[in-house]
Amino acid sequence: MKACVNTRYGPPEVVHLEDVDKPVPRENEVLIRMHAATVNRTDCGFRRPEYPVIIRLVNGFFTPRNTILGTELAGEIEAVGNNVGTFRPGDRVFGLSTKKFGTHAEYICLPADASIAIMPANVSYEEAAAVCDGAYMALTYLRCVDFTTRRTILVNGASGSIGSAGVQLAKYFGAHVTAVCDTKTMDLARSLGADDVIDYTKEDFTRCGQSFDVVFDAVGKSSFLRCRRVLNPGGTYFSTELGFMGQNILWTLVTRIAGGKKLLFPLPKDTKEDVVFIKELMEAGRYKAVIDRRYTLDQIIEAHRYVESGMKTGNVVLVIEKTGPI
Repeated sequence: MKACVNTRYGPPEVVHLEDVDKPVPRENEVLIRMHAATVNRTDCGFRRPEYPVIIRLVNGFFTPRNTILGTELAGEIEAVGNNVGTFRPGDRVFGLSTKKFGTHAEYICLPADASIAIMPANVSYEEAAAVCDGAYMALTYLRCVDFTTRRTILVNGASGSIGSAGVQLAKYFGAHVTAVCDTKTMDLARSLGADDVIDYTKEDFTRCGQSFDVVFDAVGKSSFLRCRRVLNPGGTYFSTELGFMGQNILWTLVTRIAGGKKLLFPLPKDTKEDVVFIKELMEAGRYKAVIDRRYTLDQIIEAHRYVESGMKTGNVVLVIEKTGPI
């Protein structure tokens, strides 16, 4: 089968398309013929570690342990192991492979109890592939908030994968959502449910004259110190990034002791239940995929370059068509 492989850390050019052995499912696994995946910030972060020590400790210090990247998937089950009773060949599935990666390939094997579920009936493979990563990341933070008492939230980076998920999910949970994005994506933010939109190219949201119960920095480009001024008393700041020199870990500890306005930095963990929750929202018309560009397997370098540019809106989809012999 064809797969996008990187055996060393570095720029997009370290990823190349090659023939590798097709996996065989174990007794508790399913074999999925991939139809679509995504290229996201996680892929780029593991290819060229932004936090070298942390990533290399997890993924191999000198060379990558996971040589096929990709965490999001949508495809069709081709075979199942002898002990699998929850899926059968022909099932259309979607979900995540955040621990072993491997979705940038024509096939992948995953345990039946992994973060995968039957696809929503009303979406395409490409749409199904482009929802889970941003959604489970956003859920990690938003589930720390009681939106029955904390009703206002500002989402910085509202047009990205995590930010667009954050806007939709916060709206679903009953929040009044203020989205921060650039001029060209303001209409998108409104279509996702944002009540108010701030154009960061024209206005600094930390000096907007408003205050919020929650500030969710979905791109990690602000800081707790800058955002304190727009937090209501007892308000919460979230960031998806560690911050300069890991400062967000430090502020989490400091604000926990000091009380008052606080920074929380929960560690994301995906579950099958999350994927099923996303499926139900999509089938009910309460959540939708945001797709910027589509690339094929042989365009993987271009896809990495575009994601790494920081200019993407929503998700970059990798369309996978079986090209070689089985």
